[in-house]
Amino acid sequence: MPLPEIVKVLVEKKVGEFCKKRVPPHVLDKVNLSYKIKGNTVSIFENRAPWRPDMKEWTSMEIAKMKYDKNTGKWMLYYADRHNRWHKYWDFKPTKNLDAILVEIDRDPTGIFWG
Repeated sequence: MPLPEIVKVLVEKKVGEFCKKRVPPHVLDKVNLSYKIKGNTVSIFENRAPWRPDMKEWTSMEIAKMKYDKNTGKWMLYYADRHNRWHKYWDFKPTKNLDAILVEIDRDPTGIFWG
């Protein structure tokens, strides 16, 4: 089920700003953040420029996922384990506040998102 249009606009604004602000301008030719909306899920990716001579393409790694529940209007935060299986982030309750989720991802008190 896709995000309601008003929620999608909010995501594009807030997550887009988060991705732009998280990486300093002087390293954008080497690393950046992006996001993708698929159904009711928003994924944040870290993208890295080729770091070996034999590489031609940028690589991407999913950092976090946020799932929207249209019945409650709340978001849930997810993280990936080392096998790339996704789990609910145990230290965060579902919230209507998208900013709170972005702050938690940025803060990363457990080291689960940024390592």
